[in-house]
Amino acid sequence: MKAVTVITYLATVRFEQGAIRQAPEALAAANIRWPLVVTDPGIVRSGLLERLFDALRPLQPPVFARTPANPTEDAVDDAAELFRRSGCDGFVAIGGGSSLDLAKGVALAATHPGPLAQYAAISGGIGRITPQTAPVVAIPTTAGTGSEVGRAALLTLRDGRKLGFISPHLIPKQAICDPQLTFGLPSQLTAATGMDALTHCIETYLSPRINPPADAIALDGAARAWTWLPRAVADGADPQARWEMMMAALEGGLTFQKGLGAVHGMSHALGGSQDPVLHHGTLNAVLLPAVLRFNAGLVVDKYERLRNVLGLPAGSDLAEEVTLLTRNIGLPRGLRDMGVRDDMLPEAAERAILDHSTATNPRSVDRHQYQELLRQAMG
Repeated sequence: MKAVTVITYLATVRFEQGAIRQAPEALAAANIRWPLVVTDPGIVRSGLLERLFDALRPLQPPVFARTPANPTEDAVDDAAELFRRSGCDGFVAIGGGSSLDLAKGVALAATHPGPLAQYAAISGGIGRITPQTAPVVAIPTTAGTGSEVGRAALLTLRDGRKLGFISPHLIPKQAICDPQLTFGLPSQLTAATGMDALTHCIETYLSPRINPPADAIALDGAARAWTWLPRAVADGADPQARWEMMMAALEGGLTFQKGLGAVHGMSHALGGSQDPVLHHGTLNAVLLPAVLRFNAGLVVDKYERLRNVLGLPAGSDLAEEVTLLTRNIGLPRGLRDMGVRDDMLPEAAERAILDHSTATNPRSVDRHQYQELLRQAMG
C-alpha cells in the first residue's frame, strides 16, 4: 500500500506573451503597495527593467540591482537593509533564478530574526519560517529555474555552503511568466537554463515520493524541454520555442514538492565555489548523465516511460541521449571544461551528502559514490 501524501499547488501564474503588462494587477493581488525591485546588472543593461517600470507607471519603487551570479548571504543583508530603509512591504523579483532566490532570501531575512543559517532545511529550519515572510511577485527572464513557483531559495552563506531554504511561505504570491522577456537571452544561457528545467523535470519524476500530479507535470515538462530546447537555442526569437521552454521551466518548478536528487546534491555542493564561479544549469547538464547511469537499476519502469515521452527508442541509453543533447546545444563536455579541479571533489562530495536533495534520490548514495560520480562527470 502506498503512503498517503499531502499535495499542494499554491502559486498563481500569469502566463502569456506580454504578461509583464499585468505587473500592477499582480502587485495588488499580492497586497504589495511599495515593493523593492530585486534584479541584477545584466537585466538593467538589457532594458528589461525599463519594461517593468513602464508597466508600473507612475510607481517608481527602489531597486536593488546587485544580485550576484549565485546569491549570497552578504547580498541578502544588503538588500534587506535597503528594504527596511525604504519602508517597503514586498518585492518584485525580475531576472534569472539568482534574482528570484535572492528576493525570497531577503523576504525571509527582513521579517525574521537572524542568523540566516538557522532557517536552512538541513538545520531544521523549515518549521522556523513563518507566514510573516514578505510577499514576492516573481518575473523570470530565463526559462530554467522554476523559482517563480518554487518553495525554495538557494543561498550561499559566508562559510561557503550553498544551502536550501524551503517553505511554502517562500512561494511567490504571484508569478508573471512572459516568454517575450527571454527573446534576447544568449544561446549558451538558453541552453544552460533549459537543461536546468529538463533536469528538474527528470529528477522530480524519479524521486521516490508519491505525488502522481507532480509526476504528470514533470513528464509533460520533460517532453517540452526535450523537444523545444534545441530550437530555442538555434533561434532565440522563435516565439513558440520560447513559450514552450518557459512552460517547461514553470512545470519543473511545480514538481519541486517531490524533491530532487543526486544531480542537485552535487550541483548545490559545487555551486558555492567562488573560484571558479559555476553556473547551476550547466552543472546540472554535465552531472545528469552520470546520475542517470547510477540510478538506472532501481527505476526501470520510470526510465521506460521517460523514453516514451521523449520519443526515444525502447531500451535506449538515457544517459547517452542526454550527453548527445548537451553537446548538440553547445554545453561543456564535463566539469573539467568548466574549471572544476580534482582537488575540489572530496569537499564537494562531503557537502553533497548533507544537501537536502540527496534524501530523495531514488538510490541511496554515500560519500565514496558521490566522489565517483563527480569523477565520472569531470570529462
